[in-house]
Amino acid sequence: MEQEATLRLTLFLGVLIIVALAESWAPRRQRSLPRAQRWPANLALVLINTVLLRLLVPITAVGWATIGEQRGWGVLNLWSGAEWLRLLLAVVLLDLVIYLQHVLFHALPLLWRLHRVHHADLDLDVSSGLRFHPLEIILSMGIKLAAIQVIGAPATAVLIFETVLNAMAMFNHGNLHIPEKWDQVVRWLLVTPDMHRVHHSVLAAETNSNFGFNLSCWDRLFGSYCPQPIAGHDSMQIGLRQPREKELCQPLRALLWMPVESKRDHYPLNHRW
Repeated sequence: MEQEATLRLTLFLGVLIIVALAESWAPRRQRSLPRAQRWPANLALVLINTVLLRLLVPITAVGWATIGEQRGWGVLNLWSGAEWLRLLLAVVLLDLVIYLQHVLFHALPLLWRLHRVHHADLDLDVSSGLRFHPLEIILSMGIKLAAIQVIGAPATAVLIFETVLNAMAMFNHGNLHIPEKWDQVVRWLLVTPDMHRVHHSVLAAETNSNFGFNLSCWDRLFGSYCPQPIAGHDSMQIGLRQPREKELCQPLRALLWMPVESKRDHYPLNHRW
């Protein structure tokens, strides 16, 4: 457990620092708000979420997977084929679950109340990939544990998946300038910053697209892929139509209270599928 925590913390800080530096050297878009106004609340959510998970969920996803392997839970624990293929299948299936979960948090108004905390950010950068309401994090953990049990994901696969998911969330939310020809190649397999940025548009049709975090194939397979924003990446408006007041969107207390406030947009009911 200590080795897992050390590994994940080291990689988390490493990716956070690398992407943050790259954003400063080669930003994709001009910021509408300074980091000093957005980052304290975004990073405070990370701390709150980490502490709450430790207090409310007495076991990690890797620990749950270890128990599942010992007790033979799930489909892949019946697997008699190559171990490398079992690991690969588990990682891919867990990524599919995260994609479907993301769609669900957009589709159901009650869950959208939680998830819109993530979308209310008026800029998009590495810190946006960490900005989630505590209740969403707790629900997501429950979904993840259930998926691990049903799939029978090995502990090694879960550790790989969690590490990659955390790194990719920071990478594809990054305000990173990647040459278009490279972006077009990489996005055939992985979600790039330009691909995911479309998902944070104020336009409902664009927000209801590009749900993937790791593999880009799910959006293509399920018809939720949108290659580029209508207004272009430099001119597209990021965030929600309501609320857009800078002083409301950024303080930690506003983010924590946002799911229960009266003012909210109703776009999740207006699906394009």
